[in-house]
Amino acid sequence: MRSRAGGAVAGILLIVALAAAISVDVVRTGYGVKGDEATYVMMALSAAYDRDLSFEEHDLERFWGLYRNPPEGLFLKRGKQLRIRLRGSPPYVRLTKQPDTRTDRLYFGKAFIYPVAVAPFVRAAGMNGFLVFHVLLLFGVCVCGYRFLAARSRPGPALAFMLAFVAATVVPVYAVFLTPEIFNFALVFFAYFLWLYKEVAPPRGTAFLRAGASDVWAAILLGVATYSKPPNALLIAPLVLLLWWRRRFWRGAVVGAVFVVTTAGLFGINALNSGEFNYQGGDRKTFYADATGGPGFPFDGPGATWEQRGISMTTNESDVENVLEPSELLNRFGLNLEYFLIGRHFGFVPYFFPGFVAVCLWLFSRDRFQSWRLLTFLGLGASTMAVLLLLPYTWSGGGGPPGNRYFLSLYPALFFLTPPLTSMSPAIVAWIGGALFTAKMLVNPFVAAKFTYLTTERGAARRLPVELTMGNDLPIMLDASRARVPYGHDPTVLLYCLDQNAFTPEPMGMWVSGSGRADILVRSEQPIHHLSVTVQSPIRTIFTVSAGGSNTSVALVPEKAVALDVPTYGVRGLESYAYLLSARSSEGFVPRLRDPQSRDSRNLGVLMRFTPVGVPSGR
Repeated sequence: MRSRAGGAVAGILLIVALAAAISVDVVRTGYGVKGDEATYVMMALSAAYDRDLSFEEHDLERFWGLYRNPPEGLFLKRGKQLRIRLRGSPPYVRLTKQPDTRTDRLYFGKAFIYPVAVAPFVRAAGMNGFLVFHVLLLFGVCVCGYRFLAARSRPGPALAFMLAFVAATVVPVYAVFLTPEIFNFALVFFAYFLWLYKEVAPPRGTAFLRAGASDVWAAILLGVATYSKPPNALLIAPLVLLLWWRRRFWRGAVVGAVFVVTTAGLFGINALNSGEFNYQGGDRKTFYADATGGPGFPFDGPGATWEQRGISMTTNESDVENVLEPSELLNRFGLNLEYFLIGRHFGFVPYFFPGFVAVCLWLFSRDRFQSWRLLTFLGLGASTMAVLLLLPYTWSGGGGPPGNRYFLSLYPALFFLTPPLTSMSPAIVAWIGGALFTAKMLVNPFVAAKFTYLTTERGAARRLPVELTMGNDLPIMLDASRARVPYGHDPTVLLYCLDQNAFTPEPMGMWVSGSGRADILVRSEQPIHHLSVTVQSPIRTIFTVSAGGSNTSVALVPEKAVALDVPTYGVRGLESYAYLLSARSSEGFVPRLRDPQSRDSRNLGVLMRFTPVGVPSGR
């Protein structure tokens, strides 16, 4: 009876979600292009309607017609003609590349697998096909997750925790992105379900899920996920190592080989299409409209050639020498590990809180020494460490995403650490903790996806540390008026106003609001010893300021300037030093209410001016 009731509820939820996905105006409700959507949408449209993956003039016209705006952030590359020659002596196979003879087409600089997978849905439902596809994937994830937990848990706690694992996180926000994040998330979840269900399955479970063939299919799915997002590569290790641990060496080798062949085969198909194995390599550019909003794309007008358009954006290899420099490696890794766990914008605990609960449940359970759970955790840990080491300034995925975009496809592995559940308590904790950070995002995921910087302006996340090593990847970069704002002379620093409690600099200084604490990221090419700060206000107020160290407070009287030195403590980021300047005024005023001639309706507190003072020589 309970299973029928649960199935009915699941069916109703699926129908409601599909109805919303089909009926929403994807372009207008989604506030236009977000992140890498331009490239993936154009690829899916090309696959759905043209049955190819090349970029031509009509692709640009079709996108512009749908969005009524240009495809900002489009990634394209020039194709090559790939030639394979067999020889009788080493090297036996020789690959040669020649320029594409056609000048009326280019190729997309992203992985093709997600656009191809979503193309049938786009063909059937237009732009709404993206959302329908994502809804079906998430429904499949929930069904598999529930089945895994319910195999050894009570149905109620299993269902509640499964829903929390998906819904009380940043995952639903990515469901409205027209990009591969939900696709990659689902691939990894399905792969680990196929691999691990046999470990918890009842004696009369589905034969296929209990057989060794499920490991092979898991390897195929992980191969697809790795092609789509290479940081997923190490997730195959637990599958192989578990089989070898159980002395099934041949099966382990087969599973590993299937993974490698799948991944390599997809890169090979990429080469057959564009002439390049690496979809991020070769002659690759990104395109935006010019400063006046005019054309900036290939084929957008007469003479609009590849050479005259775009910004070079090739990724052929990691900058290993830079990121693994011994003098900075340990300190930077330690900072990034802290930011990864509890960072304000990208932290694991705030944006994937149910995963944190799953880890805690596993560590304090009798199952913590089970080989498959231990290997799952180690594989996930190795994947995370690799990303933090090799991508120290972009480990969140770049572009100011909500939460950690790269970790999203690693996150499913944590679910399978969850031990059998006997009560609702873990699910309740997961829901409450997750909602504390993500509920405001889920109220309107379209707003949270487009304006990612709004999430951390209020709420519990404000108490968490700012990821100082990643200044150019913080969400505030999406609001050009408040990011990389030049301030001062000799030296000039860049300001990032992380909230709306500080106003951008004016000739007399910058105003701190009376509404609350203002957090401002200060970036400098040289290290800063302290800030020489001058503050004043037309009202009585208490001004509190810090720059990475202890707070300094001063009582201000009307129209009397006060000077103070504020010690700094910051970190070294990418070619710069970063400091978090926090300032607060206990009181505020509205200029137009004090002066009838003023039209200024802002809530102002203190006018602040500061000069960075460098580190003295010899220190």
